Amino acid sequence: MPGLWLHGALTMGDVAAAIKVMPESPDVDLDALEDRLSESLPEGAEISGFDRDDVAFGLVALIPTVLVEDQAGGTEAVEEAFADVDGVESVSVENVTRV
Repeated sequence: MPGLWLHGALTMGDVAAAIKVMPESPDVDLDALEDRLSESLPEGAEISGFDRDDVAFGLVALIPTVLVEDQAGGTEAVEEAFADVDGVESVSVENVTRV
């Protein structure tokens, strides 16, 4: 619409992303891994909770739900931070939704 002006700041909001984190082996201490993932978060991101998913043969994946600002790049910084954590084999985004 030509001539439409909005006063005030517009914000994009936040998204919640379920990110599947596969540990290197079934021997990885999942409680300690949760702590390391929480400590690795980039600024502006927060974890609202963890789920666990039994994969196979005693291997359990962690699935933190991460809240990030809805912007370009989305969860990339979080994925990269999680991938660099000791004991992590792989990281993949399972689900993203606006909150």
